[in-house]
Amino acid sequence: MESAATSTKDELRARVLAARREVGSGLRKRAATRLTRAVLDLPDVVAARCVAAYYSIGTEPSTAEILAGLRSRNVRVMLPVLRDDLDLDWAIYVDSYPMTQSLRGLWTPGGPRLGVDAVRQADVVVVPALAVGGDGTRLGRGGGSYDRALTRLPAGRPVIALLYDGELLRSVPSEAHDRPVDVAVLPSGVHRLGLPGRGTPR
Repeated sequence: MESAATSTKDELRARVLAARREVGSGLRKRAATRLTRAVLDLPDVVAARCVAAYYSIGTEPSTAEILAGLRSRNVRVMLPVLRDDLDLDWAIYVDSYPMTQSLRGLWTPGGPRLGVDAVRQADVVVVPALAVGGDGTRLGRGGGSYDRALTRLPAGRPVIALLYDGELLRSVPSEAHDRPVDVAVLPSGVHRLGLPGRGTPR
């Protein structure tokens, strides 16, 4: 039987996805510009030599400009490759590599797979989210892929979620397997979340 928390998560996902479908192209473009500037200016991102990120799909806040900005700094960028068991493998993002759309519409780069533990190499991890609570609880798509990946990170590695304005909430339903994020970046600003000492960028 579906738990009450899962049911509430599904309802919140449906509301956020419906709201995102109403966002116009002009607002999306302005949001992408502000998110890109905010992410690339974060001190931990400025110092990073390797960043695990993702290539946005559908109505997600655009990451194309962030990826381009990181590559222009010669940062090593890893993108997720969704496996059949919904865990995340990783591959290097290189502009010249062809991108293919795989499971669940995820865009992945060509080139060799690095293994599920490659995320440990990242100085910073940028993750997708539908909503984030004030304690850092992240609402994803429901597959648990990022929750598994984030358990592999060494302590102190900052995790950053990208949102539209209105998607940072007072609270988000959580379950035992959920892994929190440290920072939520919205077009309107950067929010450091959760408990002190959990790797939040200063």
